[in-house]
Amino acid sequence: MTEEANATRERNGEAPESGESRETDLRRVGIDPDFWYPLARSARLRRNKVHAASFAGRRIALFRTAGGTAYALEDRCAHRQVPLSLGVVDGETLRCCYHAWAYRGNGRISQIPYLPKGAERPPRGVRSFPVRERYGLVFVFPGDPARAEATPLPVLPEADSARHRTMMFSRSVRCHYTFLHENLLDMNHQFLHRGVLGRIQPKLLGYDTGPRSVEARYLFVPSGGRKDRGAGLLSAEGVGGASTPDVVTIRTEYPYQTLQTVPESSDAAAFSLWAAYVPEDAEQRVSRVFGLLMIAKPPVPGALHLAWPLIRRFTERVFAQDRMAVEAEQRAWDEQGADRNQEVFPLILDVRKVLRTNGTPLRPQAAGCPDADLCADPGGAAPR
Repeated sequence: MTEEANATRERNGEAPESGESRETDLRRVGIDPDFWYPLARSARLRRNKVHAASFAGRRIALFRTAGGTAYALEDRCAHRQVPLSLGVVDGETLRCCYHAWAYRGNGRISQIPYLPKGAERPPRGVRSFPVRERYGLVFVFPGDPARAEATPLPVLPEADSARHRTMMFSRSVRCHYTFLHENLLDMNHQFLHRGVLGRIQPKLLGYDTGPRSVEARYLFVPSGGRKDRGAGLLSAEGVGGASTPDVVTIRTEYPYQTLQTVPESSDAAAFSLWAAYVPEDAEQRVSRVFGLLMIAKPPVPGALHLAWPLIRRFTERVFAQDRMAVEAEQRAWDEQGADRNQEVFPLILDVRKVLRTNGTPLRPQAAGCPDADLCADPGGAAPR
């Protein structure tokens, strides 16, 4: 086998023919659709409005009826395939903007305005997706609908607690979702944030791993440098930002991720973060990050309200730096055609295993059609 041919096989995510075993390229592993994924903020999906979203190349139209119920439909009209996200809400139905075909929340066609009297409506509408709303987010179940009822939403008691205030994030990042898991779990990259966090010496206290999870515990020890004021306020250190160590616990519980910071001198978390990474395109190289930052309210009434703009600025600065790094990783993968990372941190090797074994192979898509189910059946999938 020539070196050139081996390189070609490697770019395709295949093992070299030399007999050397090789794991599947993690960036060619798709996310498992059989979970609840946030696709929009509830506040953005107002009554009588439609919102265009996507999950791994599948376009989804979210709409809220006049009665306030949220639904999710395949974003295409069964008639001429015009996106339903361009349509209008009419009472409890969604009408296509082109010929005004009306769809119920279950995807079935409820009316074709010009259909002759006595003629039957087409038997197929479009696929619907289970929807639930929680924590100010619209969650959609893009996988097997038969599994939706038995699959729990994430449990976030702090998001429902009056003792916490939640800051919400929704950002698009041009990278495979696995880069984001690695970024948050691997706290050895604090050098990247030295301009906003000062100098931090992270010490791995230990970690646990299982079939679907990896949880790591770090001790963050400040060692000088200037810290953003928002960082101190977020960590309950006050405006002065007392340089005390924090215990940071990060967990990937497939497919979500959490982070919790507890000051070493306290038993209570200063803040908790929950994040979901939702692939948008069919190749899953662009991800929508939804985050809920749940911050404990200080004893002084109104103090968190005053600190809010500084905390928001700090979190945006950190996120911008992380986004720069993971997007650079994705560009390198695109240029090289394969994952050439030389990882040495056992923790990240373990989380890669979790992501690889719980994910699904990215299926080759038919030319010009990002939805394999739809392409296989020109009539569209039967409404669920």
